Amino acid sequence: MRGLFGALLATLVAVSASAGPSAHWIQLGPGGAAEVRAVVAAGSKCPTLDVDGARRSMSVRAAASDDFPLTCAFSLPRGVSRISLEGESLRAVADAPRRIVVLGDTGCRIKPPALQDCNDATAWPFPEIAQAAASLHPDLVVHVGDYLYRESACPTGNKGCAGSPWGDNWNTWAADFFTPAAPLLSASPWVIVRGNHEVCARSGEGFLRLLGPLSFDPGAACADHLAPYAIKAGLLNLVVFDDSAAPDTSLAQSLIPALQADFASLATIAPKPQWLLTHRPIWGLIKGPLGVPVGGNLTMITAAGDLGTLASVELLLSGHIHTFEAINYAAHVPPQILAGHGGDNLDPTPTDLRGAVFQGRSGVSVKDGVSVGGFGFLLLSKVDGGWNIDLYKADGSVEGRCLFAAGRVDCGGLGKPSPPNATPVSPH
Repeated sequence: MRGLFGALLATLVAVSASAGPSAHWIQLGPGGAAEVRAVVAAGSKCPTLDVDGARRSMSVRAAASDDFPLTCAFSLPRGVSRISLEGESLRAVADAPRRIVVLGDTGCRIKPPALQDCNDATAWPFPEIAQAAASLHPDLVVHVGDYLYRESACPTGNKGCAGSPWGDNWNTWAADFFTPAAPLLSASPWVIVRGNHEVCARSGEGFLRLLGPLSFDPGAACADHLAPYAIKAGLLNLVVFDDSAAPDTSLAQSLIPALQADFASLATIAPKPQWLLTHRPIWGLIKGPLGVPVGGNLTMITAAGDLGTLASVELLLSGHIHTFEAINYAAHVPPQILAGHGGDNLDPTPTDLRGAVFQGRSGVSVKDGVSVGGFGFLLLSKVDGGWNIDLYKADGSVEGRCLFAAGRVDCGGLGKPSPPNATPVSPH
């Protein structure tokens, strides 16, 4: 199985680099603007789209470089219902998404001494996860960051990552993200959150060129922090907040003014209710000494200051910690969902998160919370009064369900045969 999977993935990467668009997707950006993007093979021109029966030419987003091929883009008018690129249909943007896939931390880690077996579908299941998520036909996909983990060359003699590309270049981005994610990229529009693996010192250029929310300027200095922006999703407003450069256990004083301004902007960036999308959770948890849950991002806690800055936020969505977590806080803070279990090496966390200790002086503690190990993804489905949060395993089977309603996440039925009493929305 291991050899077959590796050979298949290598073939897909090779094909993607030689013919037709190497990748294509719809991405939502500031103000909810939808943009079709495509990475095309060397020597090719920007492709043509069919938009509601009319031919539309894509334009250059980023010219080819030594490390990256041409990237093209087209801004979609609102209300478009049919989009296809070279004969392949793309899912149109839903005005009010009711089925949202959430996943994150999806790449395969190659950074000695941590060496993940990228050629083994069990050790690195992101291709399987993407296929399973696509089969659910979501209206929207939210990726909470960390796309590229192949930062070093695979050591000689290591069969688990033999032949893998590495570094911030197209071959690595294709192997770690675009090729395995292809079914899900075509299935639904995406909301992209920047992770700490996409800071400038790691894979910042590739991120800003391929997935960045703003226009790409090859002559501009790489920016390690981008201002937050809102995406209207029906009655919801998804606020994408860049905390990728905010260290967890130390205080980055130079970032504090920008982050404080970002938190202050939440009051006016979009109407309530808001879901705040960050990569690093403000109050996330890992297993500490004696198995006690500990954590918290010191830089973000400091920048958040008065918890009143979160008054317009009803839910926090993050990744970074490689597990699933659902947390309700004792303080007046919106609940937290973590979905960092999309493919990279998993982090150990206690099942019961009560009694957590956080850094800093935010005055926040955990009222109740749960963590579930294993690879997978989430499907959030709109129901009367709230949202079901179905926890899926990598193979597409359901692990259990939480219910987000009335300001809290109830996971009482997680892992048990009887889910919370809510009716899911049927796929369409």
